[in-house]
Amino acid sequence: MRKLNNILITGGAGFIGSNFIRHTFDSDFDGRIINVDKLTYAGNLENLQAVKSRYGGKRYFFERADIGEYETIRELIRRYHIDTVVHFAAESHVDRSIYGPKEFMQTNILGTFSLLEAVRERWSERDDVLFHHISTDEVYGSLGSDGFFYEHTPYAPRSPYAASKASSDHLVMAYHHTYGIPVTLTNCSNNYGPYQFPEKLIPLMILRMMEEKSLPVYGDGKHVRDWLYVDDHSAALWLVLRQGIIGEPYNIGGESECENIKLVEMLCDKMDLAMGKEAGHYRQLITSVQDRPGHDRRYALNCDKIKRELGWKRTVSLDAGLDRTIRWYRENGEWLKRVQSGEYRQWIERHYHQ
Repeated sequence: MRKLNNILITGGAGFIGSNFIRHTFDSDFDGRIINVDKLTYAGNLENLQAVKSRYGGKRYFFERADIGEYETIRELIRRYHIDTVVHFAAESHVDRSIYGPKEFMQTNILGTFSLLEAVRERWSERDDVLFHHISTDEVYGSLGSDGFFYEHTPYAPRSPYAASKASSDHLVMAYHHTYGIPVTLTNCSNNYGPYQFPEKLIPLMILRMMEEKSLPVYGDGKHVRDWLYVDDHSAALWLVLRQGIIGEPYNIGGESECENIKLVEMLCDKMDLAMGKEAGHYRQLITSVQDRPGHDRRYALNCDKIKRELGWKRTVSLDAGLDRTIRWYRENGEWLKRVQSGEYRQWIERHYHQ
């Protein structure tokens, strides 16, 4: 089992990254975390205020930087004696990639390249290090009504976002094979849970229901996604970091396939109860909108490898996870208001230097 001492986490102010940081400090980890984040629109340091209050300046450090800034990242790796990099930082919204792909290519491909170069330069004489890359099931393409994506499934990305992530995956593995950098890689399914920026399906639907607005669903709504509660993802990543085989990819899925329309209907029914509405109230707000270009029909990950080799298993069902998520958003209305209004950006400017 690897001993991790000084972990540099890219994109740690985002949804999955911030959840992972909290999970890691709640585990048996006794080292330091250096959170490097550019703080784009979805990066919110308020997500980590409790961590900063408890560990800031001792075991938790924040550095505002772009992963594409080679010299900056190189210096941070040296200054903090980094032995582990966990690479979350990415542009990740498919719709945004369709209408503005350039930023996705810049961050996801060139940013990862620059990060790998900084790591390669600083780690050229070491083998007690690890670079872990977080990727997505979207790199595999689209499935029919049956079957699964396996770790050996050929990549077939169908959106600019998926293509940019596939490219970064290949770069990471190429640096392992060419330069000997110790790497592991995970492909996850759709995450959901607390602190998710409300551009993604589940928080967007919850928010729009709270505001009594229409609930837009693409096309016929029968596109299938596999839903993974973010805490289960964090637990899987912690296992891979400490026990995963160098040079190996691992699929992490929620084993909770659901059609988009059925997911929205589940949310509607749960919100009816949570908000004290009559049964069927929120379903009346569901609206079909034109399908987006290149919309993959179905994703489903086979997770046998990580379960067999590392003993991981999903612990939160989709039903229970949606209940937890709805409760969190309803209990954190002030956070949601600040995110919607952009106030969290002012909060960042007041706090990130402290």
